Amino acid sequence: MALSHLAASASRSSSLLKPLSSALSLRRSISGDNSPLTVETSVPFTSHQCEAPSRSVETNPKELLTFFRDMALMRRMEIAADSLYKAKLIRGFCHLYDGQEAVAVGMEAAITKKDCIITAYRDHCTFVSRGGTLLEVFAELMGRQAGCSKGKGGSMHFYKKDSNFYGGHGIVGAQVPLGCGLAFAQKYSKDETVTFALYGDGAANQGQLFEALNISALWDLPAILVCENNHYGMGTAEWRAAKSPAYYKRGDYVPGLKVDGMDALAVKQACKFAKEHALKNGPIILEMDTYRYHGHSMSDPGSSYRTRDEISGVRQERDPIERIRKLILSHDLATEKELKDVEKEVRKEVDDAIAQAKSFGADRKEVRATLP
Repeated sequence: MALSHLAASASRSSSLLKPLSSALSLRRSISGDNSPLTVETSVPFTSHQCEAPSRSVETNPKELLTFFRDMALMRRMEIAADSLYKAKLIRGFCHLYDGQEAVAVGMEAAITKKDCIITAYRDHCTFVSRGGTLLEVFAELMGRQAGCSKGKGGSMHFYKKDSNFYGGHGIVGAQVPLGCGLAFAQKYSKDETVTFALYGDGAANQGQLFEALNISALWDLPAILVCENNHYGMGTAEWRAAKSPAYYKRGDYVPGLKVDGMDALAVKQACKFAKEHALKNGPIILEMDTYRYHGHSMSDPGSSYRTRDEISGVRQERDPIERIRKLILSHDLATEKELKDVEKEVRKEVDDAIAQAKSFGADRKEVRATLP
């Protein structure tokens, strides 16, 4: 079964204002898109003080094709941001997410927009997964008023309240107690929703994280702490910074789960499991074993503390987009040409969004974020 021909699409300018995940359904018709598929995760889950979820994940062709398209678009968006930064159209701090896309799309597939997400400063793709548009992304990065924070936040301070995305935060680890506060409000309101508070392995040793986790456990808050372990806190390898790099166990009295964060379906399964757990039993920690291809930020070449062979090895063996591509091809859901056509469409959408963002007058000459 392959993708059908392109359906008539809306005008290019209006498509830029639509969330990413809706673009595939608007522009392509997929026959049998809800026929169930069962796929096994790449590696088993590793659990702490809880039973691990099943490796067998329920999915369907539409979801797999949406995963592919959304991750391809996120990847292209981040690569374009790299070029805009080097052209000095983006100033200040800029932290890119390419390589980690499976965490954003897998998490979103397991929850609803009523659930809350709060994260650190590597936030572009999380904002997009919550329904943010390319125009809002590039306008914000370039300091334009059409940006999601009206051009005043820059790369680190994306925000989308109507989808319960409470932003990127520049102070390392500071978003975790804020996320637990959101979870307290959810429990108080009894609305059966949860909060995902994301942080990196570099923030995992912050004292405020443990303080917030302690009170969340005391009060059984529906808080899910997600350590996006890309193995380097800035330029410091995890083994140099943490005596115990098993971050899913760091809560001690709080259950934890280690997840292959390069496998979108494994992330989906883990987040679904975590939400069910948190609503019944209180907080849980998820460690997403992932990897960033760029350096810590645009000022970091990313090659002084790790080898190019290491980076290329991850790209060849664990890349989240290539994993989904292989899955789609192996189940005959699309042809190689059709997937390449999707990537061409994505490139065009990104280029169009950049052009439109540039057309807005800058409300200041440059974005200079004030937080590290």
